Amino acid sequence: MIPVYQPSLGGKEKEYVNQCLDTTWISSKGEFISRFENAFGEFIGAKHATTVNNGTVAIHLALEALGIRTGDEVIVPTLTYVASVNTIMQTGAMPVFVDSLEDTWQVDPADIRRKITPRTRAVMAVHLYGLPCDMDEITAICREHDLLLIEDCAEAFGTLYKGQHVGTFGDVATFSFFGNKTITTGEGGMVIAKDEAVFRRACHLKNQGVSSTREYWHDVLAFNYRMTNICAAIGLAQIERADTIIAKKRQIAQWYKDGLAGLPLKTHDEQPSTTHSFWMCSIAVDDPAARQPLRDHLKAAGIETRPVFYPSHTLPHCAAEGSFPTADSLASRGINLPSFPDLTEGQVSEICGEIKRFFA
Repeated sequence: MIPVYQPSLGGKEKEYVNQCLDTTWISSKGEFISRFENAFGEFIGAKHATTVNNGTVAIHLALEALGIRTGDEVIVPTLTYVASVNTIMQTGAMPVFVDSLEDTWQVDPADIRRKITPRTRAVMAVHLYGLPCDMDEITAICREHDLLLIEDCAEAFGTLYKGQHVGTFGDVATFSFFGNKTITTGEGGMVIAKDEAVFRRACHLKNQGVSSTREYWHDVLAFNYRMTNICAAIGLAQIERADTIIAKKRQIAQWYKDGLAGLPLKTHDEQPSTTHSFWMCSIAVDDPAARQPLRDHLKAAGIETRPVFYPSHTLPHCAAEGSFPTADSLASRGINLPSFPDLTEGQVSEICGEIKRFFA
């Protein structure tokens, strides 16, 4: 079986984890926490970065640090992983869904403009599958309407927009380091904040609201969202190899693009002035009726795939009325192909060959 994803652990992961074990610093204190935070901030060009224990709580913590609350509306693409939406709802705010663009699969800025109301507090830009949103247009909208900008970069480590790493445009940004992400800590995440006061609030809230001046005094309702030193050790080893991992994933995407040319499908391609990190190498078949039979064919050949996310407005707990034709279409046609960095050219050729056989 060729899996959709598996982590690449070819660096100093074992060495650093063993250091944690040898020193007994295995919980949420230890030198690797700050080392990983500093290395990550330096890699993406962010001044303030704090680790958390997964990518979902990263979004929730960022929203809480910004003061998003009941009565607020947060604009978010309907075509996203459910964590983007769940965390908005967990603050008491209301997600307001917008459609996507056919060529990029990213949020449609024109639909953002249409959905702004007097209750709109923030826009969440989700860089889906590793391609950036149109950050010029989205930042302009937020400035024009005095809205907060949140970047969900869970799938976009290594993604650039006009040479600038995503996550450095918004008021806050979040990353995920789940086992299937471009770099992993097993479970983990990161919160980025432009404003130091917002950053300090995030650090305070993630640590049970413990006072900085009074021992075991907790002065606010807060959370335990801390990353462990072991996870941070794995993350540091991963980020030391990040350039190599990203370059390999981009090579894999090019193999797919070349191998699938001329078939009744479109690959999810890099756009002008962007750097696609290709967290997932994805395709959209021309005919939605072909999507599941193609996945079944690949499964029978020992090749695992994933469907593109269901649009959030169709999910029972956050169902919403409205017209989202592009998101609905992409969700019915999209497939994520095996995308892990240790894929060989021969394996990609095998996958492309099976797709060609299906359409033949």
